[in-house]
Amino acid sequence: MTLTFIEVGGSLLILAAFAATQLGRLDAHSPTYLVLNAAGSTVLAVIAIAHSAWGFLLLEATWAVVSTVALAAGRFPRDRGE
Repeated sequence: MTLTFIEVGGSLLILAAFAATQLGRLDAHSPTYLVLNAAGSTVLAVIAIAHSAWGFLLLEATWAVVSTVALAAGRFPRDRGE
């Protein structure tokens, strides 16, 4: 049961970032968006490993790596208009 709550939490992090972006409240290149995606996808990647869900692992690990690399690069827009 606890694993299910963790899995839903990871999914909600990704979905919150996506929804905020679609509603114009968050830039897809902002640190907040990238942190939400990196955290949520890392949680889901770990769960995918536990379930031997290799396709899901590929998807979530890729999201986690891309978000983390973008965060490390540190090139963020100055405001929402950029």
